[in-house]
Amino acid sequence: MITTYYGHSCFGVTVSGKHLLFDPFISPNKMAAKVDIAKIKADFILISHGHEDHIADACAIAKKTGAVIVSNFEVCNWLAKKGCTSTHPMNTGGKWMFDFGKVKCVRAEHSSSMPDGSYGGNAMGFIIESTEGNFYYAGDTALSYDMKLIGDFRKLDFSFLPIGDNFTMGIDNAILASDFIKCNKAIGMHYDTFESIKINHQEAFSKFQRAGKELTLFKIGETMNFNS
Repeated sequence: MITTYYGHSCFGVTVSGKHLLFDPFISPNKMAAKVDIAKIKADFILISHGHEDHIADACAIAKKTGAVIVSNFEVCNWLAKKGCTSTHPMNTGGKWMFDFGKVKCVRAEHSSSMPDGSYGGNAMGFIIESTEGNFYYAGDTALSYDMKLIGDFRKLDFSFLPIGDNFTMGIDNAILASDFIKCNKAIGMHYDTFESIKINHQEAFSKFQRAGKELTLFKIGETMNFNS
């Protein structure tokens, strides 16, 4: 699966010919200043929760591309009022078969409110299952024992895990999370964008390696291929 990093927690993943975009926070992110959102392809935009650093460019990209927004009920309703009417609302524990594969919504331990302060529903993570492989996009979350259920019932090829600490789990807890979900290949996200979530890259690589795991940290704008 072709995967491109657009900064913070925003990734594009091509699955079965469809372009999935996760948590688009690009134009307000100074680190992603070279990314042109007008050139981003999206058939589906998956949003883990309502905070601005995960939703800022959702409407602009959806209106340009015609992408379907997949998120919780409250986020979808809020975006619909902004003119983004092509939505598929879901909630924690639910699943749906789309044309690219299955989306399962799982619990994320995190707060959620919209940029205007209104209620943002439950924060979620997503499990994507397709003929090309399976992966877990954790969203913003603390380490949770519920992650063990993912490892017990799903076979994952790779995962997107927050590692910046302070607002989410940090490196040590992300390593434990990869144990819980039984997936040794992790892509780091939600780090370095703000002073409070800056990490030591070498320390992160070393800790994952000592635990027998593989950590990938993309450069913004970088594209890689993750095969099952």
